[in-house]
Amino acid sequence: MQPGLQPIDDDLVRRLIAGRFPQWAGMSVERLASGGTVNAMYRLGDDMAVRLPLVAGGAQDVVTEQEWLPRLADRLPVAIPEVLGAGEPAEGYPWPWSVHRWLVGEHPDAGVLGEPVLLATDLAGFVAAMRSITLPRAPRAYRGGPLAALDASTRAAIEELRRIPQEGVNCDAAVAVWEEALRTPETEGASAWLHADLMPGNLLVDGGRLTAVIDFGCMGVGDPACDLFPAWNLLPTDARRAFREALDVDDATWKRGRARTLSQALIALPYHRRTNPAMAHNARHVIREVLGEG
Repeated sequence: MQPGLQPIDDDLVRRLIAGRFPQWAGMSVERLASGGTVNAMYRLGDDMAVRLPLVAGGAQDVVTEQEWLPRLADRLPVAIPEVLGAGEPAEGYPWPWSVHRWLVGEHPDAGVLGEPVLLATDLAGFVAAMRSITLPRAPRAYRGGPLAALDASTRAAIEELRRIPQEGVNCDAAVAVWEEALRTPETEGASAWLHADLMPGNLLVDGGRLTAVIDFGCMGVGDPACDLFPAWNLLPTDARRAFREALDVDDATWKRGRARTLSQALIALPYHRRTNPAMAHNARHVIREVLGEG
């Protein structure tokens, strides 16, 4: 665990379950390995999962999911987490938490996708379905604001990476990609429902095809470019092209999506390079893919 994370262990989860959901007391509890930094996940019995925030900032995400996931489920083409129970602070644990139905599948690996073009089509179908949602009073997506809002943090990350030459990042090329996107006019009136965190660790596949999308803590309305992340954090070139074509993405939105994905990776790499191998590995992959496009 990184410093500052809420301590959570198997015994605490058992006590929380027994106190809030006595019908599930005595079921097996097993912590799931994860590269995530906001929530801990435990398998409960064979058919459920417990999701508990590790940081205060994750508490509102849980509440948002509890409110909105039931309203989104029948509007999307693949499974999403089903909230079976809403937990409350107890046993010294300070935040709300959830019990979800267990979803079967594996996280995709960018280097060994079984059906990359078909997966790209599946992902495009999910993104398109999210964009078609018109539910009122939607939250603002965590990453959905103007690209310029990321300028200071992105440039700071690039300068930090200049001081880590062993990472081999072409920082001048990163600046060029970033500044090109900043010069690209924002698409007038562009706003849509987003998942806003389509990382490989939030996708489940079976037989190479998308079966579920998880972790909706960042969801809400914002710039459609935010849900183009899989083009560079997961898909190879031919599948990336299929993803774009299926969504019919214009040049301006594509440039913003590429820059947003690069920004996230540039910020994540120096922060996670010694503490979270999964996050650092995917950040390096994104940087290579984006800068390799020229």
